[in-house]
Amino acid sequence: MHPGPRNLITDVSGLSVGNAHDDALRSGSTVLLGHAPFTCGVSIMGGAPGTRETDLLAPDKLVQGVDALVLSGGSAFGLAACDGVADGLRDMGRGFQVGPVRVPIVPGAIVFDLLNGGDKGWRTNPYPSLGRAALAAASLDFPLGSQGAGTGAMTHRWKGGLGSASTVLECGITIGALVVVNALGSVTAGDSRQFWAAPWELGGEFGGLGLSGPYPASHEPTPAKRLGEATTIAIVATDAALDKAGLTRLATAAQDGMARAIVPSHTPFDGDLVFAVSTGAIPLPDPALNPFLLGHAAACTLARAIARGVHAASPRPGDLQPCWRDG
Repeated sequence: MHPGPRNLITDVSGLSVGNAHDDALRSGSTVLLGHAPFTCGVSIMGGAPGTRETDLLAPDKLVQGVDALVLSGGSAFGLAACDGVADGLRDMGRGFQVGPVRVPIVPGAIVFDLLNGGDKGWRTNPYPSLGRAALAAASLDFPLGSQGAGTGAMTHRWKGGLGSASTVLECGITIGALVVVNALGSVTAGDSRQFWAAPWELGGEFGGLGLSGPYPASHEPTPAKRLGEATTIAIVATDAALDKAGLTRLATAAQDGMARAIVPSHTPFDGDLVFAVSTGAIPLPDPALNPFLLGHAAACTLARAIARGVHAASPRPGDLQPCWRDG
């Protein structure tokens, strides 16, 4: 395994990512756009999720193609970012065709960032505009850290952020991850700056500090954020041809990466969720072995993306938490 040329989810050919944020709001939205509709599954393991259209992604449901996915701040208000993306896609002539009508399919998920110090006293919900702006900004290269849906993210100790990473398998299949890290748990071990994800780090991509340990198993963590303020939401993507059932399994396997990188994760107060996406460009060379390898790669890549999101976070006036780089 090695990273793709960008070490971003857009190393999966056919995908682009756009970010939009509002500094005063201290929040934003992120869009994953497919050049063509892509197949999608989802796994939800947190106890407090906020989602739109995830029921459509079950293997037995009618719709097979998704036009875009939205990750957003704003808690329940942020789900309206999907409306802005859907409007933009409609203008592009995209969507599921029903007779003469096209309906863009835009599932989404949100994180809670309403108590991060930003100005949340809006009279008109800002998230439809942020979603549409993120769609318009979609490209192959995009910044990490305090960007898009990660603009106002926080964790147990450090400022959170938007992370991404990619992995190329020996068989030529690529897998990528995109994540908003806003966790109740900690991404670093004990009082150190060492990332829990360090065993899967490639090329010093988030500081190269390693993980020395041992860390006592008897440690009982206490929440540093108020209950209900947290969530880590992610997308893993691949060019391997997987159907909705295979992607549901891939999303489930990728949740292991969240557990490797955030301690604790999947708590009753996080809305931890993973979407899994396939562009279907490469037939599985070995239908028995490749899904096994993909699940492992998805977990490793997501763990790296989580650490990279926190590693890249940048300071802004009024921050309630320090950035890892300044720690």
